[in-house]
Amino acid sequence: MELELDGVEVAFDHTAVAAPRIRDLLPIYRDLLGGRHLGGGGDNLTAGYRTLQLTYANGSKIELMEPLAGSTFFDSFFELTRGRGGVHHLNFHVSDIDAAVAELTRRGYRLHGLDLSDPRWREVFLHPKEAHGVLIQLAQVGPRPDGPRPTLEEVLAGNGRSGNGVPSP
Repeated sequence: MELELDGVEVAFDHTAVAAPRIRDLLPIYRDLLGGRHLGGGGDNLTAGYRTLQLTYANGSKIELMEPLAGSTFFDSFFELTRGRGGVHHLNFHVSDIDAAVAELTRRGYRLHGLDLSDPRWREVFLHPKEAHGVLIQLAQVGPRPDGPRPTLEEVLAGNGRSGNGVPSP
């Protein structure tokens, strides 16, 4: 289903779930519910988290996230969830992030985390106070490099894209 934000195409892409350990999420989202890792994932060393995605038979996706050792990225989120984690954000892909930011700003929405530095993934977040407690990520996806994508085992071993080489707990 495609939506529109005054000329900007918007499409739901995935739900992100964060926990202290991705390994604790796999028995539910992979084993019980049948999610398949199709390759890819890795570390965001700047923000301090590791991520991978699972897909399902109907094409829907779940992103699994965990903090890297020593990271404070999820501290306030884990405080709100009493350390358990849960749904962290909803992701929507947009056709033009600059136009989306301009339109949301014009409408008076509070945005944060604007990052246009990576042509492969340009993003901004709609503050949870603007979206009934839900963090919404808008992202414009750019060209991706060809070549092999890391396996689930490689990502968990810390050897995914931009991996720090430290295995997941």
